[in-house]
Amino acid sequence: MATAGKVIKCKAAVAWEPNKPLVIEEIEVAPPEANEIRIKVVATGVCHTDLYHMFEGMHKDGFPVVLGHEGAGIVESTGPGVTEFQVGDTVIPLFISQCRECRFCKSPKTNQCEKGWVADSYDVMSAAESRFTCKGKKLLQFMGTSTFSEYTVVNQIAVAKIDPAAPLDKVCLLGCGVCTGFGAAVNTAKVEPGSTCAVFGLGAVGLAAVMGCHNAGAKKIIAIDINPDKFEKAKVFGATDFVNPKDHNKPISEVLAEMTNGGVDFSLECVGSVAVMRSALESCIKGWGVSVIVGWTDMYDFAAKPIQLIAGRTWKGSVFGGFKSKDGVPEMVKAYLNKKVKLDEFVTHNMTLAQVNDAIELMKHGKCIRTVLSVSQQ
Repeated sequence: MATAGKVIKCKAAVAWEPNKPLVIEEIEVAPPEANEIRIKVVATGVCHTDLYHMFEGMHKDGFPVVLGHEGAGIVESTGPGVTEFQVGDTVIPLFISQCRECRFCKSPKTNQCEKGWVADSYDVMSAAESRFTCKGKKLLQFMGTSTFSEYTVVNQIAVAKIDPAAPLDKVCLLGCGVCTGFGAAVNTAKVEPGSTCAVFGLGAVGLAAVMGCHNAGAKKIIAIDINPDKFEKAKVFGATDFVNPKDHNKPISEVLAEMTNGGVDFSLECVGSVAVMRSALESCIKGWGVSVIVGWTDMYDFAAKPIQLIAGRTWKGSVFGGFKSKDGVPEMVKAYLNKKVKLDEFVTHNMTLAQVNDAIELMKHGKCIRTVLSVSQQ
């Protein structure tokens, strides 16, 4: 492309400081360096983790930053040493890398990777280096991706090449939310056919967890949320029962125990609340119940009584649904194209990058499942 090797000036949504609206700015995106790829971002979802960084985590060293980590686009140019990708490839940038060389990547037991932004800047959710500048200032790259920009530069270990037939305004959701929830059920919990499941929280991640439980053959899937408007949507993904904790004057774990003869086989916490994490654990049946923490937070400690685990329950955590990213995302794209998993049904709003603050307000007030932003023309 004519832009290869040159600095690109483009539009991006910049978070200059926490707890303030994003500002659409013209930024400069430097060419990719060794082992890097510059991607033209076509579409991106708005995820709660973006909001967490802005309004909850608010780490003082995490700004200014270009947010967004659920995107899809086209390779514009490649840096030295890149052999896996070509200009024009259709790709999804990944917030969790897969170098294929570290001890974690070589282990089938985990999808963690020692390289990428997580290695040294976990608390600020960005690597120290980025290819972004604006008004003479360096901008951080959120979770190694920063998809709220028309162009972004990503290390090749954090990019998945996907089927070019895939609609980018749908498969972008596989960059975070849908893989996170679906995989938590299928890969981490390992939901079994005929089992009973409970999913706490019916945002995009929770609904994807419902879909994972359904695909795994669970016979009873209890969807739990304090917003009853979400129950009809949960039914689309396979939920069989619905509980609003506000309708009961007893702990939700007791309600579920009565519904399931002692507790569910599998529970998935998709809220990011330590109180809900405990409720999800206590909702599992003793002896073999498995509870998976999926919701993202790093602000509070959680607690439980030791007897809950001594009695035979298992408490697990899941990041990105346990998918090894470069391997798993293309497979999920295939599954979508083969109608094995749903994506279209998650999208409740379509907007442009310029409307990003409106999209954030919708999510803050629980008025959307996923808003997809059109970032640039394919």
